[in-house]
Amino acid sequence: MTMLTPRTPARLAPPGRGRRERKAAELESRTRRAGEQLAGFSARPGAQVLQDLSATPGGLTHAEAALRLERHGANVVAHERAPRSWVRLAKAFRNPFIAVLVFLAAVMWWQDPADPGVVILSVMVGVSGLLRFWQEFRSGRAADALKELVTTTCAVQRRAGSGAGAATVEVPMDQVVPGDVVKLAAGDLIPADLRLITAKDLMVGQAALSGESLPVAKADAPPRSAGGTPTEDLGRFETTDPVEADNLVLMGTSVTSGTATGVVVATGADTYFGSMAGSLVGERPQTNFDNGVRKVSFLLIRFMLVMVPVVFAINGLTKGDWDEAFLFGIAVAVGLTPEMLPMVVSANLARGAVAMSQRKVVVKRLNAIQNLGAMDVLCTDKTGTLTEDRIVLDRYLDVHGNEDDEVLEYGYLNSHFQTGLRNLMDQAVINRVDEAEEVVVDARFSMVDEIPFDFARRRMSVVLDRNRIVGAPGRPEHVLITKGAVEEVLDLCTHVRDRGRRIELTGQLRSHVTRIAEDHNHRGLRVLAVATCTMSSPRDTYSVADEEQLTLVGFLAFLDPPKADAARALQGLADKGIAVKVVTGDNDLVAARVCADVGIDVGHVVLGAEIDALDDAALRALAARTTVFAKVNPVQKARIVRALQAGGHTVGFLGDGINDAAALRDADVGISVDTAVDIAKESADIILLEKDLTVLEQGVIQGRTTFGNTIKYIKMTASSNFGNVFSVLVASAFIPFQPMLAIMLLVQNLVYDIAQLATPWDRMDEEYLRKPRNWDAKGIGRFMVCIGPISSVFDIAMFVIMWNVFGADSEAGQALFQSGWFIEGLLSQTLIVHMIRTRKIPFIQSRASWPVMVMTVLAVLTGLYLPFSPLAASLGFVPLPAGYFPWLIGVLLAYCTLTQLLKTLYIRRFGTWL
Repeated sequence: MTMLTPRTPARLAPPGRGRRERKAAELESRTRRAGEQLAGFSARPGAQVLQDLSATPGGLTHAEAALRLERHGANVVAHERAPRSWVRLAKAFRNPFIAVLVFLAAVMWWQDPADPGVVILSVMVGVSGLLRFWQEFRSGRAADALKELVTTTCAVQRRAGSGAGAATVEVPMDQVVPGDVVKLAAGDLIPADLRLITAKDLMVGQAALSGESLPVAKADAPPRSAGGTPTEDLGRFETTDPVEADNLVLMGTSVTSGTATGVVVATGADTYFGSMAGSLVGERPQTNFDNGVRKVSFLLIRFMLVMVPVVFAINGLTKGDWDEAFLFGIAVAVGLTPEMLPMVVSANLARGAVAMSQRKVVVKRLNAIQNLGAMDVLCTDKTGTLTEDRIVLDRYLDVHGNEDDEVLEYGYLNSHFQTGLRNLMDQAVINRVDEAEEVVVDARFSMVDEIPFDFARRRMSVVLDRNRIVGAPGRPEHVLITKGAVEEVLDLCTHVRDRGRRIELTGQLRSHVTRIAEDHNHRGLRVLAVATCTMSSPRDTYSVADEEQLTLVGFLAFLDPPKADAARALQGLADKGIAVKVVTGDNDLVAARVCADVGIDVGHVVLGAEIDALDDAALRALAARTTVFAKVNPVQKARIVRALQAGGHTVGFLGDGINDAAALRDADVGISVDTAVDIAKESADIILLEKDLTVLEQGVIQGRTTFGNTIKYIKMTASSNFGNVFSVLVASAFIPFQPMLAIMLLVQNLVYDIAQLATPWDRMDEEYLRKPRNWDAKGIGRFMVCIGPISSVFDIAMFVIMWNVFGADSEAGQALFQSGWFIEGLLSQTLIVHMIRTRKIPFIQSRASWPVMVMTVLAVLTGLYLPFSPLAASLGFVPLPAGYFPWLIGVLLAYCTLTQLLKTLYIRRFGTWL
């Protein structure tokens, strides 16, 4: 991969840019610097590397290792630590609305410490914060429980003193230091960044860093020459990407087969892995949810700052009692504020988290639930998400590209009889053959010898004896079967098998079979060649020299197959308005093939090298029109996420590797899986217990339901409160007494808000769940202004009825007036919930869930009972005459009818409701 001139944090993010940009610039700078240092070690001869590190092939002495451990520190990388409980509890109360409620409660307490409103507001604040704290605390513990136990020691060569011989000892991974010589074997985790000194048949799984599904070959020196002469370790691996360097193995990867020794060149934060992890701790960037809540909060606060002074001034001027006007102004501020908003939001999110946990999803951060519902772009790796994360034999082809069982038979014989450690492709060949056929093969053939695989030849051979019938004449017949890289095997072939005949491999035929293999490579398949030869002089042992004059039988083509339900899951996400973009470290041919197989419109595949050449504006335009990104590194993945966000998208990122951590953190919602590396799980907001897009689709629906119920409460309460305050303004200007006592306003809001606690259990219309949903402060303000005054029309109608019909037209009748408006206001607020919760006709086309219905009935009964209850006198109520209730029913029916009519006009005008 070609890398451009390194960009320093100052160049990447000038001083005027935000904290997030500076963090991203720091990550890119650190990763580039670590990559360049590792590239330097890769390019130098092994002997020179040892000399530069003041190390020897026999390893460090114990004293030297202790000094280096003190100098360089423990071999650990920075990672996200769960905040202490008291810090998490404090953060649970960090919300603009909670600050407003605390301020209002403080003012009320200063005015009258015995005011019950102080207790009411304090309870609302406390319950809201504690509910959020408890759910996130539980989810955090569940996420911690998913961390897998890993090997914590590694084999290191150490010496007792300068003249002593080397001994292999097991040391904790966090005590490995630069200059240590580490011995590696199959199954080992790489404890630090190593420059290989020796390697034999070494295969390393580095999907966590690169995204490649197959293990890659690593070697201490370049492959031997065509004549088979070993090459000297002179470095000269011309790459500036340490992941691609053949003689480097990096922390966070693991050995799948083979053995090696390597010298540690970087530990802890100085490793390639550590360079990424160091920038991932600390405050997370603001997400779509955070920005949305802030905008809506300040919108409602602005309404309050305008309305409350007006009410205060009008009451003071018309009534002359400024102390009472101040108290009433504070009550109006409480009435205008959706004081249960923090609690309802927390309850909604907690309810969503519980529902998602039942669908095998752990929600670490509650805010991520709404972000999941708002997500309109999902960036995902392909391995294990679109594919099954396993290698299968997809097809077995003759020299003309047609399926041929004979090719499978020879390929199976080679894989079945080899005695070395079988790789994933050998296992895929064996899995393709039935157990019954294995028994037949064992009866027909017996093992004579094998010529093991090595990375210079890139092939392996077995020699088998065709078992003769007992007593049959003739000498043994030995068959050599070779399987390996197409180019290497084809160089040894002189003939081909063509429809059962053995014919000479001419130049024209060689070009033909080469095209067959290349064509399947371009389709994203890994192709191996199979060839055979009958040995003219059978013997007990064979060597590489016997791999000659072979007959090409055909090809084996492998792939990581698409999941059976991947196409359906992708279509399900598309139907929900979510565009899926594949962002992978794997190569472009494999990525394009897999994406095409699952129905993704691939178009032009953008490579990571192209991204480095673009500024942010150009990348934003490219990311908007690109579906598949391949060969991308961690920094490039994070840039893609930020470019999409800059284009106005709410971005989710699904990943499980070290190379995904930065993108997971920058995304609006980071999604990982329980089998992911720890740093990926720490960076994620949501953890899937199954790496399945179908599970994710269910989470999206739950997220939209959660957001829908939240926005439902905000619009219902804010518009209703705005209408009430507007009514208070009118009444204050024309009525010689207060239209409602401050305590009545508080009680009315308390009863209404308690009824709204059932909102998280409400259902959303199916049509609402089909599209991503986002915060729209402007739309909420428009809704308040358009819909809120409807209630004022009928409040004023009730004023007129109480004044003219029931004679409540003086201070002597103010208690009757206030009681009548209290009931009408509470019932209209409560019933209008059913008008606003759906764009359909309530009770006929769409019915609320039973908890909402029950709470509505209880709120209505409470409102009707209070003026007749023992508490009536202390609250300022008086019983209402029987003639009041027919008027009440008429006003409420007219209110619901007009609201439904205006709702239809509003939807027609603005194209939206909730």
